[in-house]
Amino acid sequence: IDPVALAETYGLDQMRYFLMREVPFGSDGDFSDAAMTHRMNGDLANDLGNLCQRVLSMVFKNCGEAIPAKPDQLESADNSILASAYALLEKNRMQYDTQQFHEALKSIWDVIGDANRYVDEMAPWALRKTDPERMADVLWVLCEVIRVVSILIQPVMPQAAARLLDQIAIPPSQRAFSSLHADTSLAGGQRINKPEPIFPRYIAEEQ
Repeated sequence: IDPVALAETYGLDQMRYFLMREVPFGSDGDFSDAAMTHRMNGDLANDLGNLCQRVLSMVFKNCGEAIPAKPDQLESADNSILASAYALLEKNRMQYDTQQFHEALKSIWDVIGDANRYVDEMAPWALRKTDPERMADVLWVLCEVIRVVSILIQPVMPQAAARLLDQIAIPPSQRAFSSLHADTSLAGGQRINKPEPIFPRYIAEEQ
């Protein structure tokens, strides 16, 4: 299989993600167009892409086109998802040290899954009418999770990660792993542009 042709068909970052996630380091792995499409549409478009699009669209529309201010008080659900996100750095370091790149990505996607469930449970679209302040807090938490995840996926998907970090207005000087801590979290107030999808769904051309 020609990797250049794969990158041209599916995208370079998408190909990198598939190989790092699907093929354990040092082992054989299977490739198929169906498996590639499943990862692209499931993990990238649905899980991460949809999370970012939903959250940033709500921020753009309901928060004056700026990331909400960091909350003074967090609820237990907020602390739980943030703790999972901040724990990823140390977990990923151990996984990278033992060449378990697929496990590192799985750990990140576990948190992305938690974040999607958090969106559904918190329902910020409903809070917009009943409790706008709580809506802003929920959206800040989600933007912070997106920030952490975007920084962590840079080694595997540098182009896509850069675009995500651009969308939440993170300057290049704050994209290192040293920024992955609660004390370097989003202050809020960063102006954002209308979000654009980073991971479009892949539909195979009919032969």
